Amino acid sequence: MDFLQDSTISKLLMLFVMEKMEMPLTERSIIDICTSQNDWLNYMECKDVLFKLLEANFIYCIDNHGNEERYTITFDGKNCLEHFYHRIPVELRDQIIEYIKNNRLNLKKSQEFVADYFKNNDGTYLVVLKIRSHTINYPMFEIKIATSSRQSAIETCKNWRENAHIIYEQVYQILLENKLD
Repeated sequence: MDFLQDSTISKLLMLFVMEKMEMPLTERSIIDICTSQNDWLNYMECKDVLFKLLEANFIYCIDNHGNEERYTITFDGKNCLEHFYHRIPVELRDQIIEYIKNNRLNLKKSQEFVADYFKNNDGTYLVVLKIRSHTINYPMFEIKIATSSRQSAIETCKNWRENAHIIYEQVYQILLENKLD
C-alpha cells in the first residue's frame, strides 16, 4: 500500500488494529491481518514493527505456557495511539475498521477453537479439540476423540471450529447445571 512509507505510521497502524480488535492476537494472526489479507505492511516490516512495539512497551506478550503467545496493546500504546492516530490516513483507518467488523468473530474462533489430529500406531487418528482462553494459561475445555480415518479426523476438526461454542454450552449445561433443553 502506498500509505506506509513512514515506520511511525506502520507502528500506529498496528496499534490501531490491536486496539480495534479488542482481544489479544497471536503473531501469526497479526501478520496475516496486516500482510497477506490486507497488504497494509510487508512481512518483514510487520515483524520489525511488532518487535519495536514490544520493545517500547506499547504492546505486551501474554505467555500462554505452551500455547501460542498472544499480543495486546498496553495503556502506553493506547495513550500513544490516542495522541497520534490522526497520522493514519482516514481511508486506511476506515479499511481497518471495516475489516475488523467483518472478520473479528472468525478470527476469535480461529484463535480460541483449536483442533488438530494425529495418526496413531494402529492406523486410527486421535483428534484433539480445545477451547482456549486468553485469560487463563490452560485450555478452558478439551476433548480427545479417536476416529477411524484421516478424512473423519479432518471433518471432526472442521465441525469443531464451526460448532465449538454450541458443544461447550451443551456439555456445560449437562455436567454443571444438570439440565437439558
